[in-house]
Amino acid sequence: MTKFCLNNFAIDDFIISALKEDMYYGDITTECIAQNTKNDFEIFLTTRQDGVLCGKDVFVRVFELLGKDKVEIEFYFEDGDIIKKGDKIAKIKGDVRTILEGERLALNFVQKMSGIATYTRKFYDIIKKYETRIVDTRKNTPNFRLFEKYAVKVGGNYLHRFNLSDCVMLKDNHIAFLGGSITKAVQKVRQNISHAHKIEVECDRIEQVVEALENNVDIIMLDNMDTDTMKKCVEIINKKAIIEASGCVTIDNVESIARTGVDVISTSAIVTKAPTLDLGFDAK
Repeated sequence: MTKFCLNNFAIDDFIISALKEDMYYGDITTECIAQNTKNDFEIFLTTRQDGVLCGKDVFVRVFELLGKDKVEIEFYFEDGDIIKKGDKIAKIKGDVRTILEGERLALNFVQKMSGIATYTRKFYDIIKKYETRIVDTRKNTPNFRLFEKYAVKVGGNYLHRFNLSDCVMLKDNHIAFLGGSITKAVQKVRQNISHAHKIEVECDRIEQVVEALENNVDIIMLDNMDTDTMKKCVEIINKKAIIEASGCVTIDNVESIARTGVDVISTSAIVTKAPTLDLGFDAK
């Protein structure tokens, strides 16, 4: 597994933790049903609605960790492919115990990831004609961030920082702690950070944008501004910093935000509002 974000060493801990949650003391149903049998079992992963497939390698990895070489999985689609209601996505064949123990967890991963990829693709399709990127935020499901970010990429969009150490982001409460002074906040972080870190400042008023510019920050976030104010800020900044729009972004207003000329639109909606894609297993 070599896809962006998803290396085995990075995901195994999460899958193993989920397996422990699900069957720390075993699977009493499967242990009874599959007792004293060596018969192979065959089922199909199918989709019950249209969407974008995501999570193929994570799905496979669940069964590899449960029983290496005991299950054969043949996928008919790749991550990022459009799948249609009724499609057979994959065939799973092999040891009945391994299949039954892993089916729910594997399905949970691929359903959730495909749901995010499907929903974020809708945002991408709306603004793809503009020179604006849509990115995710840190409003992720705890311990599921790696998979959610991968799904955002598969859906066609881009990523914000992975964690708090990626870049400096001076938000309203950081600035409030220093008496509301962006200047003081920027000066303080510059005394401590690496040359490799960018500085982003959250601004909700035009005067804050001007102050951020005066301090030569790398990224200016226009937070919860209306589109007319965003347009004014874009003119003021005039490419002297990366412009990010954020706050209350929805699938209904994302195009009007892109029209303002901002470089980046950050939104939690592509992850937090994404419905799970309806996939299932059919033993036929």
